[in-house]
Order: sequence, then structure tokens, then C-alpha cells
Amino acid sequence: MPYSVKELFATLQGEGAHSGRAAIFCRFTGCNLWSGREVDRAQAKCTFCDTDFIGTDGPGGGRFATADALAAALETCWQSASSDTTQRYVVFTGGEPLLQLDSALIHATKARGFTIAVETNGSLPVPHGIDWICVSPKPGQPLTQIEGDELKLVFPQDSLTPEQFTSLDFTHFWLQPMDGPERISNTQKAVQYCQSHPRWRLSLQTHKLIGIP
Repeated sequence: MPYSVKELFATLQGEGAHSGRAAIFCRFTGCNLWSGREVDRAQAKCTFCDTDFIGTDGPGGGRFATADALAAALETCWQSASSDTTQRYVVFTGGEPLLQLDSALIHATKARGFTIAVETNGSLPVPHGIDWICVSPKPGQPLTQIEGDELKLVFPQDSLTPEQFTSLDFTHFWLQPMDGPERISNTQKAVQYCQSHPRWRLSLQTHKLIGIP
């Protein structure tokens, strides 16, 4: 199947347990919770997304006809930043990456030596072969993927509370302060919650703090 990619770039993972790790980010176009257009935001299932996932015009973006073509682009991107062949790490994100990420792409990417991570809203099942699963629940959308490595909850949300997720089978539980005009207040609330509920840890978007993509 062809793949539509908004952007593909070398960076450091900015969030969660792998913060600071060299990575390739592959952001797919499209999402099942919002069109990505501002005119549709008020009616979207997820109204606070701050990511541009429309089109294929970002750095490294494009339409890739085959899984091997996209895997080759991932490898080239990695080689542009590092000569290390043992620590190759790619994060598939979106939008919602599981609308496009399939077994063919997983196989082609692993064949080029990559460890594969996915950042998903959890509404779709994660296919076999993913090495690191990060689920970020969104309001009004039941979770299909109820186990993984990280559960990352954007905080605070009126309709989603941390208590709803603590019984799920995840290794790490993160609270990430919601970005926007209330970011400072949201960060303070997240800090307070983590202090009183130590199973949860604070996740900051460190890539924004240091000014990298």
C-alpha cells in the first residue's frame, strides 16, 4: 500500500521514558479523531491537538509507493545524522499512525535495523512487531489498545482522569501538561498530582523547551 507522510526528520525523542534518545520521527498524515482543519476542531473528538498532520509538505514528507521505499527513506535520514548502525530508532506518529502502519512497513523497517516505537491514541490495535508502544488516550474514544509500555495522559481533561487508567497493563504512567495558554497552570496541576500519586510521573515536551523539532 502507498504511505502518506507529513514529515520525516532526525531529532531526539522529547517525551517519556526515551527522552533524549536519538530518533527518526515519521509523522503520517491523517487522524481518526480530527480532520486537522481548524474549521472542524469544535466538532472533533479530540479538540486540543497542536500538531499539523495535513498534507505531505513537511521536511522529508511525501507519498511513498511501497513499504521498502519508506524504509529506505528512514535509513537515509538516519545516516544523515549518525553513522551508528546499532541504535537505529524510529518513532511512527501522526495524526494517528495506525491508520497506515502495517506489517509490510514494520518488516521493511526492521530489516534495516530499526527499533520501532509508535505513538497512538489507542483506538486501534497495535500490529505485531512494534517494540515500544505509547498510548495517549483521547476523550470520547474507547481504548482498544489497553496494554503497552507507556500510557501518556494529557492533563488536565474534564472527561478523562488518571484514575480511569491505572488498572491497565502499562509499564509507565505519564502526565503531560496540556500545552496552550494555560500551560503554566496545567504544569503546576500535573506536578501536584504526581506528588500525591507517585505511580504517575511528569512528562515534559523537552523538544519544545530546547527548540528542536
